[in-house]
Amino acid sequence: METNNITSTQLEACILWACEQEVSAPKPGNVNLNSDGHNMVLQQFLDSAKAIAPVLSKAGDGVGERILAAIEATREVVDTNTNLGIVLLFAPLCQAALQCKTFDELQPALIKILDALTVKDAEYTYRAIQLAEPGGMGKATEQDISEPPTLTLKQAMALAKNRDTIAAEYANHFNLIFSLGLPSFIKAKKMGETVEWSAVFAYLMLLSHAPDTLIRRKFGDDLAQNVADKAAFFVSKSLGISGLSGMSAELTAWDTELKEKAVNPGTSADLTAAMLLLVALQTEFAKISP
Repeated sequence: METNNITSTQLEACILWACEQEVSAPKPGNVNLNSDGHNMVLQQFLDSAKAIAPVLSKAGDGVGERILAAIEATREVVDTNTNLGIVLLFAPLCQAALQCKTFDELQPALIKILDALTVKDAEYTYRAIQLAEPGGMGKATEQDISEPPTLTLKQAMALAKNRDTIAAEYANHFNLIFSLGLPSFIKAKKMGETVEWSAVFAYLMLLSHAPDTLIRRKFGDDLAQNVADKAAFFVSKSLGISGLSGMSAELTAWDTELKEKAVNPGTSADLTAAMLLLVALQTEFAKISP
């Protein structure tokens, strides 16, 4: 039996689910269902998710166009940067998903899309970054966002890969979320964790393996590594007691500590959101595949 490609309507639902689950999960240091922080509140993230889902799932647009349109839609509902990293990761995944009939086709399709990115994609993306006004960007020696790009979006991301994990994902074909994030989520689910706690487990795995680059840019390498080490501690301890959910008090205390110090592992949260989009897509493709 012939299968159909995923539809824009199905993709929109996947985007919304992934964003809502990411912000609902009690990830230490991030705004979540149990705790606001960093001068932002839960509702801003939920509103942002509803704004970007129909834009990113639209058929026909290129990656750069999706990114800019999504940030423009976000700015219509919130006046702060709630989702730039999410949008940067979701846009190529969404374009790839619309070309696929099965989940196994997704990463190969994504690789082709990333390799075909243009200077125009970079122009749209630079405009989106300027509109989002993210904190802690710093000044790049080459292809800074304040100047018109002369390289393709993937080439520009490759220049930034050592200071930004999202840029590194573009350069490495999203290997971190496919090879570490998704398997970690599945492992936690098999251990009996809920979606929310499985997302936290994947978040801690990602954070422990790739020290958060938002923290690095704002506070330096030492603090970023300390946070990564603490995440690794919780991962190791959770494996010994068959789950994170039994450590909620300790994780809540760490969440409070991070927010009191204005330490936000925001890049790791964005990676977690992208991983959750993979989870949603995997489930959706399973429905349409024979």
